[in-house]
Amino acid sequence: MKTFLALLLLPALTIAQTNTSVNSYPFTPAQDSTYTRENYQKSEFMVPMRDGTKLFTQIYAPKNQTVKHPILIQRTPYSCRPYGADQFRARVAPNPFMLRDNYIVVYQDVRGRWASEGTFVEMTPHVDEKKSKADHDEASDTYDTIDWLLRNVANHNGNVGQWGISYPGFFTSAGAISGHPALKASSPQAPMADLWRDDAFHNGAFQLAGNFSFYTFFQEQTQPTKKSPPLLFEINEPDGYNYYLNIGPTSNSESQYFKGRNKYYHENFEHPDYDEHWKKRNILPHLKGIKHAVMVVGGWYDEQDLYGTFNTYKAIEKQNPGIQNIFVAGPWVHGGWARQSGQTLADVDFGSATSPYYQENIEAKFFRHYLFSEPNGRTATPLNLPEATLFETGTNRWRSFDTYPPKGTEQKQLYLQPNGKLGFSPSTTGSDFSEFLSDPAHPVPFSSKINDGFSAEYMVEDQRFSSSRPDVLTFQTEPLPDDLTLAGPILAQLTVSTTGTDADWMVKVIDVYPTDAPSNPRKPDVVYGGYQQLVRSEIMRGRYRNNISKPEAFRPNQPTQVPLELQDVLHTFKKGHRLMVQVQSTCFPLADRNPQTFVPVFKAKESDYQKATHRVYHGKPGASFLKIGVLK
Repeated sequence: MKTFLALLLLPALTIAQTNTSVNSYPFTPAQDSTYTRENYQKSEFMVPMRDGTKLFTQIYAPKNQTVKHPILIQRTPYSCRPYGADQFRARVAPNPFMLRDNYIVVYQDVRGRWASEGTFVEMTPHVDEKKSKADHDEASDTYDTIDWLLRNVANHNGNVGQWGISYPGFFTSAGAISGHPALKASSPQAPMADLWRDDAFHNGAFQLAGNFSFYTFFQEQTQPTKKSPPLLFEINEPDGYNYYLNIGPTSNSESQYFKGRNKYYHENFEHPDYDEHWKKRNILPHLKGIKHAVMVVGGWYDEQDLYGTFNTYKAIEKQNPGIQNIFVAGPWVHGGWARQSGQTLADVDFGSATSPYYQENIEAKFFRHYLFSEPNGRTATPLNLPEATLFETGTNRWRSFDTYPPKGTEQKQLYLQPNGKLGFSPSTTGSDFSEFLSDPAHPVPFSSKINDGFSAEYMVEDQRFSSSRPDVLTFQTEPLPDDLTLAGPILAQLTVSTTGTDADWMVKVIDVYPTDAPSNPRKPDVVYGGYQQLVRSEIMRGRYRNNISKPEAFRPNQPTQVPLELQDVLHTFKKGHRLMVQVQSTCFPLADRNPQTFVPVFKAKESDYQKATHRVYHGKPGASFLKIGVLK
């Protein structure tokens, strides 16, 4: 990784954020829409790939032909609507601050989706060695698209960039290994990387509400179309907890609702383990041979693709030494950096409009630097970005680091202790375990709010509703004498037992405000005194504790270890706050219910769902603790 010496004289610097607000962007949406129509020419083409399949492609080209322009591409499975050469998007380019930079902006429906030909495959497996034109993948489709654009689009400067959020982020990652020499900059944002860890499952726990609702409209298509398919069925219940509980066993979602009508949903039922189906769709091992600049972007509170965000950056960094590989993370939900403000999430206020700050000072500068280099046109702008630009939650400030995870991070262990205590030393007295009764008929809700079962706000939600339940174990420190900053990944190492033969395990890291925490006039109904703000959480289906490809039953009442990766954070627990850890076994309906008997979950009957008593040990026969990075 190349460094930026001007900014990296110190391991960590606080970036002085300008007084950025939503109003820092000087144009209205109506003005942007007018500018797009008056300054861009739209055209549509069916672009041939090497195997003869044609992909529907839209090109918004600046009318100004006095200078040459770089090309910026987004490839999507979600449609590049509106269709028609006279039907314009309200705005083109990744963000409004880039609109008047006048890129040639290209949108493409990927293979087998919407107006494109071909067959769509979820997370298209990458083909490392392509022996014939029939060997194609998203990398080759990106290469062929770039090649066609360079030959058929007038007045470009020869430089190409690409970006995408979520599924388009996956296509950006795949395109980054296309090897096309004209590709100079890629930005995978909240990229899906491994479906078994991102959207379909979290460590084997099926993400019920998200998948169930998504696949009602994301359906297989047999021919190109420009019209949305009808929903397979409608979800009319506003209370997702009740709706999914009334479905019954997870198997009913397929047998009584989807009924084999969506193969993408059904694939999850055919492949509950991390088998070859998922392994070949994992893009991370293939992110090699990248020769251009990359900027990976994500949100600390991404409810969908946290795993993909952090691990895409880490894989590119490890497998492509020497390239410009930049990492950006802010206090955003999935795709929140592309929206207007980014200052608040649920009850939490981050003190400034973080999204326009990123758009103007990071994303726009990244693409300008690498794509504007034509001698007779606009020249590249200086890029004063460090290796990692991260928003530190808790203190609400942007920071820059020359490595990620940051240098100066000390690894420590935070131990669960008897009587609900939490500390940096293991327990030597008191009870050896804490226990709770887990009843699949009454699972812990993932949120206290009435919602559809898949609300992003839960990522920072007050956990007092959870800590008051008897089926949730709570451990907390004394009030902190000094600020405590956690940085990088968190790994929970639990020693547990159950009276059943299977169990899910969920760990939550929580910032507990002091009882005298001030109120927020913008949130007059929220009591911040004692507020338990969720910082990070993750769940694991216990049968995968030893091998994610080979499920293994628990032996009743026999202690065993369960390792659980919670993903990265950069959060400061302020002086006077407490750090809390909660352990529970359900998170419904975000994750489906575990029957707590060792049967295939997707075939489990109502009678298979059984109560079980779970123990978490903090003495003999073993400790339970979190491995954390403390940033000095």
